[in-house]
Formats: sequence, C-alpha cells, structure tokens
Amino acid sequence: MFSQFFQLSPTSPQNLFFNPLFLPHYPLFFHKIPFKSHPFLLPKPKPLLHFHPLLATPPSNPAPLPNDQSWQTHEAQEAISEFLQGFGVSQADSDSISSNSPRYLKMLVDGVRDLDELSLWGSCGAEGKDFAVAGDAVVGFKKKVLYMAKEKGDNGKVAFLESVGLSLSAAMNVARYLSAESLPALVHKVKCLKELLFSGNNDGGRIGKNARRMMMYLSIPIDEELQQTLSFFEKIQARRGGLDMLGSNDASFRYLIESFPRLLLLSVESHMKPMVEFLENIGVPRGRLLNLILLFPPIIFYNIELIKLRVLAFKEVAVVDKDMGKLLLKYPWILSTSIRENYKEVLYFFNLEKVPILSVHRAIKSWPHILGCSTSKLKLMVEHFDELGVRNKKLGQVIAKSPQLLLRKPQELLQVISFLEDLGIDKETIGRIICRCPEIFATSIEKTLKRKLDFLTSIGVSGAHVPRVIKKYPELFVSDVDRTLLPRMTYLMTLGLSAKDIAFMVRKFSPLLGYSIDEVLRPKAEFLVNTMEKPITDVVDYPRYFSYSLEKKIKPRFWVIKGRNIECSLKDMLGKNDDDFAADYMGVGSMLVTSPIAKQ
Repeated sequence: MFSQFFQLSPTSPQNLFFNPLFLPHYPLFFHKIPFKSHPFLLPKPKPLLHFHPLLATPPSNPAPLPNDQSWQTHEAQEAISEFLQGFGVSQADSDSISSNSPRYLKMLVDGVRDLDELSLWGSCGAEGKDFAVAGDAVVGFKKKVLYMAKEKGDNGKVAFLESVGLSLSAAMNVARYLSAESLPALVHKVKCLKELLFSGNNDGGRIGKNARRMMMYLSIPIDEELQQTLSFFEKIQARRGGLDMLGSNDASFRYLIESFPRLLLLSVESHMKPMVEFLENIGVPRGRLLNLILLFPPIIFYNIELIKLRVLAFKEVAVVDKDMGKLLLKYPWILSTSIRENYKEVLYFFNLEKVPILSVHRAIKSWPHILGCSTSKLKLMVEHFDELGVRNKKLGQVIAKSPQLLLRKPQELLQVISFLEDLGIDKETIGRIICRCPEIFATSIEKTLKRKLDFLTSIGVSGAHVPRVIKKYPELFVSDVDRTLLPRMTYLMTLGLSAKDIAFMVRKFSPLLGYSIDEVLRPKAEFLVNTMEKPITDVVDYPRYFSYSLEKKIKPRFWVIKGRNIECSLKDMLGKNDDDFAADYMGVGSMLVTSPIAKQ
C-alpha cells in the first residue's frame, strides 16, 4: 500500500534525468493514509506535538500523564531509535538521530493523531486494522509511531538526513535519490566525508568573498559544470547569511548535500580518499580542500586521471607541481571546459599584442580570474594602456605586477588618470608611473589616493610640490598612512627633527618615508650621530643619505675621510661617483680602504 512512498510519478522528468540543483520543495511521493492535514500544505503548521483537545480524555484511554506532550515526544523518539536500530544502526547513533530530527518526529506524530482523530486505522492495511480492533489501551502510542515510520518507506534515511542539517523537504528529496543505499552505509559515509573534508579549518568569509569575485569577473559563455556551480552559489546567496555561509562547515555541508546528493553515492575508499591524496600531492593542503570543493563542487565527481588531464593544460603557468595546488585554490574553475578554452583565447590575444608569454603566465598565476574574462573586455583595457604609451614589453611588466588591472572597468582606470592629471601630471609621466607602480591604478580615489594627498598636506608638502613628490616616488600613494608613513615620521621627529624639517626633506627626496625604521633609518641615523659625530640635522640638507648602503658606501667612504682628517658634507662624501671620490680624497682610483675596527 505504501510501496509507492518514495517513487517518482511515471511521467516525472526525473525518471529520465535527475538534476539535484532543481529539486522540488515538496515531496513527490504518494500515500493512502488519509491525513486530516499535512505539515507541508499548511501555511502555518501546528506547534510541535500539539495535542488535540478532542483526544485529551477519550473514554478508552488511560488517564493522561502530567506532561503528556513530553511523554509522547519521548515515546516517539524511542520508536524512531528502535526503528533505526532495526536497519543495523548502532543504538548511540540511533538515539542521536531520533533526538535531532524534530520535524520528522512531528510528521509521524501528526500522522498518528490524524488517524486517531478520524478513526481511520481500519483503512491502513492489516496491521492498521489490528490497531483499530485492539484499541489504544493495547496498542500504545509508541507502536503507532513505529508503524508510521515503517509506512513512510524511506527506511530511516529522512530522519538521518534531517539530523545532519537538511530541512525535512530536502531530506525527503535526497532520501529518494539514495534509495539504493543502506542506512548504516549512509551513516558511515557521512561520518567519513565530514572527517575527510569538513574537519579542517577553512577560510571563513574569504570563501564567500572569492565566490563573489569569481562570479563578478566571469564574462564568457559557460559550460554545464560552471552552470551547476553558479546555481549552487545562487541558491546559497538567496538564504540568510548569503555566500558568507560557505565559511560555516555545518551550513556548507548541508548546502552541498542538498544540491549534489550524488556525492553520497560515491565510494569513500575507492574514490574520495584517492582524490584527496592526489590533491594534497599537487599542493592543496588537507585543511583547505573544502575551499576548493565549495567553489567548484563538480570536482568531487572527477576521477584522478581527469584532474591530471585538465591541470596539464596549465603546466606552463604552474611550473612546479605545488604551484598547481595554489592555482586551484585561487581559481578552481580552471578545471572547467569553458575556462580552459578561454585560456587559449587569452594567450592568442596577448601574442597578437606582442606581450611576452612569460609575463602573461606570471599574470595568470598571480590572478587567474583573468581566465574568466572575455578577450573583448581585455582589449578595451589594453587600448587605454596603449594611449599612455604602455604596450608590448611595458604592458607585460604592468600585468605581471598588477594583473587585476585587466579586470577593472575602463571608467575606473580613466578616473585615476584624470585624478593624476588634475594634480598637474602629464600623460607621458602617468605612463611611466603606471609602469613603475601599477598598483596605484587599482586603488580607490576616495579611500586611498585622496587620503595620501591629505597626509602630504598635513605634514607641510604644499600642492605645488605634490607633482614632483609623486613623480619621484609614486609608491607613496600605496603606502599605508597609519602603519607606514606616520610611524616613520614620528621616528624622525624623536631624533630631533621638526615637522617642517621632515616636510622639506620629503620635498627634496620623496622616498624618505618609504624606508624601514629598523633596517634603514635607525642604523644609518645612529652611525651618523654616534660614529661620524655629526648632528642629525645634517640629513635635512641631504636626506638622500638614507638611500646609500651603510656597509658598501657610507662606512667605507667615512673611514677614508676620517683617515685623512678631512671635513666634508654628506653630499660631498656620498654624492660623487667612485672615481671622482677617489681622485678628490685619495689621489688614486682605488677604494680599498679598511676600517680601523677591522684592523684591530
């Protein structure tokens, strides 16, 4: 009677092709138990284990217990646990499942109550008729729940799937797909999969961030595997928390099973474990396997030979085997047919632009999202670079340093160019700046560029001096104000220099605030004051002092000057080339001078 419970309608298209991404939101099975109501058809389901007032004290029933709902819940949980143990599931697992499947339990309890209320047990087959004849005092609530569980026909899979996080409707649909699997095998498989894939720490919100970025920069026709992946993302995005929920192990497991139930049909020993081992061997750490799978779920169904074949297409990008793992983690879509075909188009496009192939490979390795961008979009950006004189090898240098520029919108690039022009910087200089520091053109004008201008103004670098400062040291635009610029300025002030002194030094020598305190500023300042016995203010007139190597230039030349008891400025000591210095202070062309310390 209930054998059709988890069978599809003969006319259902799923008989021909089952697409788990488009599972219906209601069960497609049929039963003959005449429910008075059904939890999936009600706009507002009854409260859990609601006790109908008409059944509160029926004549044939024993007196209700003090807490009848709690008793019924306990009885129903015991019935479900007993039912699951009948399939070979351990008592501990059965108890856990029955305690963590409240909606499944409610469905059974509601079914029992409906049949009790309508006195329809006699229409439910031989066992149901026995219940009707025997009466409630003999049969008991637990037996009725056990009967309902058996009649559902899912063999306990719905309860188990709900206990691991699936909604009741999703559990029903997935259970129908897994009808050939035994319950103990399914329980074991889920435990293994969670331990294998979901036990490590993932990147949390960064998975969702990367998923959004991958979708944002995709502008090519997609194949079926990418379509499945995008549908998976869209399904999660529509839920509370959106794609950031990919960072939750429990939620991501639930979403993965709901969208790709075929995962639970794969063999752990012969398929999953060898695949995981292979991915680890090419550089994907065990703790980040989940990131790879969540960003491209179809990889779960690949065999090792197929993965090898597909990654082989990128052997020139990932020269070292471990680099392939890093590339996969950044952009797992490289395994899809669409991306591999577009990779060929991208290489052909840059070859026509006479960009060195090594630069292209370096750009792809650093920012593989380029491979999801159509060549027509790439062409728009390349044309704007060409207007600045950036082409061929220069273009290769730019995309190798900042490949993300290729994915910017043309208007965003033009806005940065206009911003620099407004500062008084001509296009030729802008072309040189983009070759030297392309990162500038990937930044926000409001959050980054204008903030650096405000900083320069605050330390006394007026607008008239800004173009020269930027031309000489464009990297200042991408230096962090709070962690880099301010700490270095503060350190120089602790040496005894005033804010006015520092502003004057920056105007004369723009890279000053780009030097590390511990590696450059402190050791050179200490040598100047303690060993050379010069006042720190000497660097105000010659801030370039900090640009010379302490060991290779400052110390050797100082020992020459000191050995000849000559007084000279920092500029005279360091500003001359080796030949001029030797001629002026040594009378010879040799600079082989040993420090007094070395002679001791």
